[in-house]
This record gives sequence, structure tokens and C-alpha cells, in this order.
Amino acid sequence: MRGTLIFSGSSCPALTGKVCENLGMTPADAELTQFSNGETSVRILTSVREKDVFVVQSGSPKINDTIMELLIMISACKGGSASKITAVLPYFPYSRQSKKKSHRGAITARMLANLLGVAGVKHIITVDLHASQMQGFFKCPVDNLHAEPLIARWIRQNVPDWKEAVVVSKNAGGTKRVTSLADALKLNFGMVTTDKKRGHGNMTSSMILNPIDAVLDPIGEQVSEAVEPEETSASNITQPIAGTASPARRPNGSSLHSAKSLPSRLRSSTSALDGVDEEGEDGLEYNDQRAHEVTQARLVHGHIVPDDFESPDISAATSVAGDDPMTMSHASSFFAPQHHAALGGSGDAAESSDEDEVILKDPKVEHMVTLVGDVKNRTVFIVDDMIDKPGSWIAAAETVVKRGLAKKVYCIATHAVFGADCLEQLQDCDCIDHILVTNSYPIPEEKARNASKLHVLDLSYLLAEAIRRNHYGESISPLFQHIVE
Repeated sequence: MRGTLIFSGSSCPALTGKVCENLGMTPADAELTQFSNGETSVRILTSVREKDVFVVQSGSPKINDTIMELLIMISACKGGSASKITAVLPYFPYSRQSKKKSHRGAITARMLANLLGVAGVKHIITVDLHASQMQGFFKCPVDNLHAEPLIARWIRQNVPDWKEAVVVSKNAGGTKRVTSLADALKLNFGMVTTDKKRGHGNMTSSMILNPIDAVLDPIGEQVSEAVEPEETSASNITQPIAGTASPARRPNGSSLHSAKSLPSRLRSSTSALDGVDEEGEDGLEYNDQRAHEVTQARLVHGHIVPDDFESPDISAATSVAGDDPMTMSHASSFFAPQHHAALGGSGDAAESSDEDEVILKDPKVEHMVTLVGDVKNRTVFIVDDMIDKPGSWIAAAETVVKRGLAKKVYCIATHAVFGADCLEQLQDCDCIDHILVTNSYPIPEEKARNASKLHVLDLSYLLAEAIRRNHYGESISPLFQHIVE
């Protein structure tokens, strides 16, 4: 490609070399050094005047040095009169900090987007942003490529009986990503959610965290007591109103109110009445019994434990409340949010369960894990955008294998961050059979060499084609399409 230069940062020289090889080019010369005090120095050793420049730099364990190096390289190319500068970021740094997670938190991803704009970037090419809405942080165009077509093709070629598999999300925030892959492969999908178990020792906290629990007695005397006295009379129960469905009956034959006759705050409690059927307005019969494809398990110290396992001394609810002395009083407990980091008590501040790793590994805190979906005797694909910490992955794998009775588990992610000993723990987990990632984030050779379960997909062809199409002004829509072989 004439008039094009591709520079490599220090984070991913191997990936940049493969991209240039696919394009029939060689990386442009640049000198990247550091002074004794850690300052980054960049020298561009070739002319960039009126050239289309691409700077390839991904995240790395030394993430802050990587960012400064990228900004300085862009600024140097801008000062050299480059016609256009495109930053190719296979893994966008600070993408997990794309929104406020506390009242005095910073939206760091937006700050980095502003820094790139000030440095002189005119276009961004990246792969699988943690939140696709981050594209709005930039004042320049952003091409957010997806590794999903590559992952789907690998599954079709390497997973036996993949048509009977189930795609599972390990947290509620990743359901959109999971359903996208499930639709591409035409597979069923499920979800694993981890909730902090509420303590029973603190009456105030249990009532505030779940105030309706007191009126959810399955057959219950409390339900009948909560209804107005005149509504519970025998005449009102045994004689249905004209034009409405006949009153539902309990399993022992006694009559019970229809959900419509209950107060609004009790209508949802009818799901706890086993055996109660209600006829809806369209004539269909509804059964409020629990779905058979919902499985629950107990999680202690990050692992599934038997039902008769002795509970820890404290639960997550009491431990969170115990952090603040004000929450110990009855008055302040009414104003205590369920999650100390959620803005306005919304509870949606964190999308990834990796951020709850400390609480997940606390041996004094018990969690309840819920598996939604049927995975019995099936292969399971647990999917997320990155693998950083192993706790939530191991918990999800143990849930689908030990409780869901899945036969094989694949952990699939685009960005292999593998913090600390994450890869070693995933390798040692008996419930995980394969780990599928891409080379968007550099993986140390010694780690990859000792991980027999690890499979790494190459993104160089995807990035090379994106660079070529960007240079010639062609559409990149074909890169998002799934090609069935």
C-alpha cells in the first residue's frame, strides 16, 4: 500500500509484524526508549510527511507506559506532517472504567479518548470494547471490530457436537454478548448469576434488603392476614364475580383469591403458592411454579459447596453493613444501599463480576449461584469480553458442571489479560476443559507454554484487512459478517 506507514509500539511487536506481513509491508522504523527516571522517548526514523500513518499499540502489563508511548508516537507523527494518523488498539486500555462506579469516581476511558484526540489521532480501530457506548467518547470515527466471527468459525471447526452446545454468560452484564454468539451459531443460551446471601442474624438488614420476604409464605397465614378483612370473608372467596375467572384453589381444596384481588404489593407473591393456576385474560393457563431449568448452588471461598456445608459465621449482607458503623442502627439501615459502590442505589455500576473478586474469595462470605438454562450432558461455552481474574470463571464452570451436569466447558474471551496467576488457576481447574482467547493482549511465552488448555486465535488478518479498507476508503461491514464454511 503506497503512502502508508505502520508503526509498532512496544506492547505488541509480534502482532504488528504479522499484520505487516499480511499486507506485504514491514514495520516503519522508530526508536522507543526510556530515560533513567522512567520518561518515555520516541524518535520517528522515517519521513511521515503526507503519509497515512497507523500506530499499533495494545494494552500490556505496563499499561501506563504503553499509553504514554502511544500518545508521544501520535504527537511525533503529527509534528512530522502526517496526513492522517490512525491508532490501532486491539485492546483499548481503561475500557472497564467507562462510567462512574462511585460518587467521586472518574470516567477514565473518556479521559483517555480526550488525550488521544489532543495528541492528534484522526481514527480509532479497536476490537471488542468493554462497552460499545464508549465510541461516543471520541470526536473521531471509531471502528469497533468483533472477534465473534473468528470465535464462531473456530467452534464450528474444532468443537465436536457443537450444535448441541449452550452459550452461557457468567454474569448479568454479559448477556448481550452471549446472545449475539448464540444467535450466530443458532444455539440456546443460559446465564449464571452470583448473589450475596443475606444474613439471618441481623433482623433489620434482612427486612430492609428484602422487605417483601415477610409476606411470601407459600400457603401462608401472612398472605391472608395482609389482605383486607372484608376481602377474606367466605362469601367473597367462594363466589366469583361475573365475567372473571373462577377463584384458584389450594392443593388441599380450599379456595384462594385470584392475584387480581390481592393488594398490588402482594400480586408478585402468588408465585410462591405452589400448585396455584390462574387463567389469564387471553384464556391461557399460567402455572406459577418455579421453572425446572433454574438451578441454585452455594458458593463459599469461590467454589461450589454441598448443601449440607456449614455456613460461614457472617454473610455478605452483614459484612457490607458492618463496614459502616452508621448502618448498625435501625434508622440508618433504611438509607443504606445494597451496594456501597452503586450510584443512587441502582445496583448496575459494575458489569463484570471480576470486580467482586475480593468478596468472592472471602471465606467468611457465602454466595448463592443461580444457573438459568438446561446444560445437562451438553457442551457449555462460557463467554465474556476479557479474562482478568479467575474467580468468576471457576465459579461459573463449577456451577454448570457440578450442578448443571454439563459434560465439557469452554471459557471464551477476546482479551487474555490473565492477571497474576489467573491462567494457572484456570489450567488447574478440573471443570474447565479449554480456554479460547485471541492475541489482542500480549501473553507471556512461559505462561502460554505451560497451559495445555489454552488456544489463541490470531487477529492479524482481521486488523490487516481493517487497515487496508480504511486506507482505501472501503466499507468494513464485511468484517462483521459470519462466513459459514
